[in-house]
Amino acid sequence: MQNWFTCKVKYQKEDEHGRVKNVTETYLADALSFTEAEAKIYEEIGQRVMGEFQVTSIAKSKIVDVFEYSGGDVFYQAKISYMVGDADSGKEKKVTNLMIVHADDIKMAWERIHESLNNMLVTFVVPEIKESPVLEVFHHVKTGEERIPDHLTPVAELETEEDEQDI
Repeated sequence: MQNWFTCKVKYQKEDEHGRVKNVTETYLADALSFTEAEAKIYEEIGQRVMGEFQVTSIAKSKIVDVFEYSGGDVFYQAKISYMVGDADSGKEKKVTNLMIVHADDIKMAWERIHESLNNMLVTFVVPEIKESPVLEVFHHVKTGEERIPDHLTPVAELETEEDEQDI
Protein backbone atom coordinates (compact mmCIF):
# COMPACT_ATOMS: atom_id res chain seq x y z
CA MET A 1 0.00 0.00 0.00
CA GLN A 2 1.22 3.43 -0.84
CA ASN A 3 1.32 6.34 1.57
CA TRP A 4 1.05 9.65 -0.23
CA PHE A 5 2.22 12.86 1.43
CA THR A 6 1.48 16.36 0.14
CA CYS A 7 4.59 18.51 0.58
CA LYS A 8 4.80 22.26 0.10
CA VAL A 9 8.11 23.91 -0.71
CA LYS A 10 8.83 27.64 -0.61
CA TYR A 11 11.72 29.27 -2.44
CA GLN A 12 12.67 32.28 -4.54
CA LYS A 13 12.23 31.92 -8.29
CA GLU A 14 13.13 34.24 -11.13
CA ASP A 15 10.21 34.98 -13.47
CA GLU A 16 10.41 35.53 -17.24
CA HIS A 17 11.10 39.27 -16.68
CA GLY A 18 14.10 38.62 -14.40
CA ARG A 19 12.26 39.55 -11.21
CA VAL A 20 12.75 37.35 -8.17
CA LYS A 21 9.59 36.35 -6.33
CA ASN A 22 8.67 33.94 -3.56
CA VAL A 23 6.78 30.84 -4.72
CA THR A 24 5.24 27.91 -2.90
CA GLU A 25 4.93 24.70 -4.88
CA THR A 26 3.15 21.46 -4.04
CA TYR A 27 4.61 18.00 -4.58
CA LEU A 28 3.34 14.50 -3.84
CA ALA A 29 5.70 11.98 -2.26
CA ASP A 30 5.20 8.25 -1.80
CA ALA A 31 6.90 7.46 1.50
CA LEU A 32 6.61 5.22 4.52
CA SER A 33 6.66 8.09 7.02
CA PHE A 34 6.67 11.87 7.37
CA THR A 35 10.44 11.67 7.93
CA GLU A 36 11.01 9.75 4.70
CA ALA A 37 8.74 12.15 2.78
CA GLU A 38 10.71 15.13 4.08
CA ALA A 39 14.05 13.50 3.21
CA LYS A 40 12.78 12.67 -0.29
CA ILE A 41 11.61 16.25 -0.86
CA TYR A 42 14.94 17.71 0.31
CA GLU A 43 16.80 15.33 -2.00
CA GLU A 44 14.62 15.92 -5.07
CA ILE A 45 14.09 19.67 -4.71
CA GLY A 46 17.74 20.19 -3.79
CA GLN A 47 18.63 18.94 -7.28
CA ARG A 48 16.15 21.29 -8.98
CA VAL A 49 16.30 24.55 -7.05
CA MET A 50 19.38 26.74 -6.98
CA GLY A 51 19.74 28.44 -3.62
CA GLU A 52 17.79 28.00 -0.43
CA PHE A 53 14.34 26.48 -0.08
CA GLN A 54 12.14 25.50 2.81
CA VAL A 55 9.69 22.64 3.23
CA THR A 56 6.78 24.52 4.80
CA SER A 57 4.36 21.64 5.31
CA ILE A 58 3.95 17.90 4.97
CA ALA A 59 0.52 16.33 5.32
CA LYS A 60 -0.87 12.85 4.81
CA SER A 61 -2.74 12.98 1.52
CA LYS A 62 -6.20 11.55 0.84
CA ILE A 63 -5.05 10.55 -2.65
CA VAL A 64 -5.22 6.78 -3.10
CA ASP A 65 -3.79 6.42 -6.59
CA VAL A 66 -1.74 8.30 -9.17
CA PHE A 67 -2.01 7.74 -12.91
CA GLU A 68 0.92 9.21 -14.80
CA TYR A 69 0.87 9.48 -18.56
CA SER A 70 3.30 11.03 -20.99
CA GLY A 71 1.92 14.04 -22.79
CA GLY A 72 0.17 15.64 -19.85
CA ASP A 73 1.15 19.03 -18.52
CA VAL A 74 -1.02 19.14 -15.40
CA PHE A 75 -2.18 16.78 -12.69
CA TYR A 76 -5.94 16.72 -12.27
CA GLN A 77 -7.61 15.50 -9.09
CA ALA A 78 -10.56 13.21 -9.67
CA LYS A 79 -13.14 12.18 -7.13
CA ILE A 80 -14.29 8.59 -7.76
CA SER A 81 -17.44 7.19 -6.10
CA TYR A 82 -18.82 3.66 -6.09
CA MET A 83 -21.05 1.43 -3.97
CA VAL A 84 -19.86 -1.60 -2.00
CA GLY A 85 -21.77 -4.05 0.14
CA ASP A 86 -21.15 -3.90 3.88
CA ALA A 87 -20.70 -7.52 5.05
CA ASP A 88 -21.81 -6.75 8.61
CA SER A 89 -25.03 -4.82 7.95
CA GLY A 90 -25.84 -6.15 4.48
CA LYS A 91 -26.40 -2.59 3.27
CA GLU A 92 -24.64 -0.83 0.43
CA LYS A 93 -22.14 1.83 1.36
CA LYS A 94 -20.86 4.66 -0.83
CA VAL A 95 -17.06 4.85 -1.10
CA THR A 96 -15.33 7.97 -2.38
CA ASN A 97 -11.64 8.07 -3.33
CA LEU A 98 -9.36 10.79 -4.63
CA MET A 99 -6.94 10.07 -7.46
CA ILE A 100 -4.74 12.25 -9.63
CA VAL A 101 -4.05 11.85 -13.32
CA HIS A 102 -1.70 13.55 -15.79
CA ALA A 103 -3.58 15.25 -18.63
CA ASP A 104 -3.72 18.34 -20.84
CA ASP A 105 -7.30 19.25 -19.91
CA ILE A 106 -10.33 18.06 -17.93
CA LYS A 107 -11.75 16.05 -20.84
CA MET A 108 -8.47 14.15 -21.24
CA ALA A 109 -8.30 13.63 -17.45
CA TRP A 110 -11.82 12.13 -17.49
CA GLU A 111 -10.86 9.81 -20.35
CA ARG A 112 -7.62 8.75 -18.67
CA ILE A 113 -9.34 8.06 -15.33
CA HIS A 114 -11.85 5.82 -17.10
CA GLU A 115 -9.06 4.11 -19.03
CA SER A 116 -7.06 3.55 -15.83
CA LEU A 117 -10.04 2.18 -13.90
CA ASN A 118 -11.62 0.10 -16.68
CA ASN A 119 -10.76 -3.13 -14.81
CA MET A 120 -12.73 -2.21 -11.67
CA LEU A 121 -15.37 -4.81 -10.85
CA VAL A 122 -17.88 -2.23 -9.63
CA THR A 123 -19.54 0.61 -11.50
CA PHE A 124 -18.05 3.97 -10.57
CA VAL A 125 -18.86 7.59 -11.26
CA VAL A 126 -16.57 10.61 -11.48
CA PRO A 127 -18.55 13.43 -9.85
CA GLU A 128 -15.66 15.91 -9.81
CA ILE A 129 -12.42 16.65 -11.66
CA LYS A 130 -10.38 19.73 -10.91
CA GLU A 131 -6.85 20.94 -11.47
CA SER A 132 -4.50 19.79 -8.73
CA PRO A 133 -1.77 22.01 -7.28
CA VAL A 134 0.65 19.03 -7.45
CA LEU A 135 3.51 19.78 -9.84
CA GLU A 136 5.37 16.50 -9.60
CA VAL A 137 5.12 13.07 -7.99
CA PHE A 138 8.08 11.42 -6.27
CA HIS A 139 7.76 7.66 -5.96
CA HIS A 140 9.18 5.40 -3.29
CA VAL A 141 12.43 3.87 -4.49
CA LYS A 142 13.79 0.76 -2.85
CA THR A 143 17.37 1.12 -1.75
CA GLY A 144 20.05 -1.52 -2.09
CA GLU A 145 19.92 -2.01 1.68
CA GLU A 146 16.50 -3.64 1.49
CA ARG A 147 17.08 -7.32 0.92
CA ILE A 148 14.95 -10.40 1.20
CA PRO A 149 15.85 -12.60 4.20
CA ASP A 150 17.58 -15.89 3.29
CA HIS A 151 14.65 -18.06 4.44
CA LEU A 152 12.20 -16.34 2.01
CA THR A 153 11.90 -16.60 -1.77
CA PRO A 154 10.86 -13.63 -3.97
CA VAL A 155 7.45 -14.07 -5.62
CA ALA A 156 8.97 -13.35 -9.04
CA GLU A 157 11.27 -16.37 -8.66
CA LEU A 158 8.37 -18.59 -7.61
CA GLU A 159 6.33 -17.50 -10.63
CA THR A 160 9.29 -18.25 -12.92
CA GLU A 161 9.64 -21.74 -11.40
CA GLU A 162 5.89 -22.39 -11.93
CA ASP A 163 6.13 -21.22 -15.55
CA GLU A 164 9.05 -23.57 -16.18
CA GLN A 165 7.14 -26.51 -14.64
CA ASP A 166 4.18 -25.83 -16.93
CA ILE A 167 6.38 -26.27 -20.01
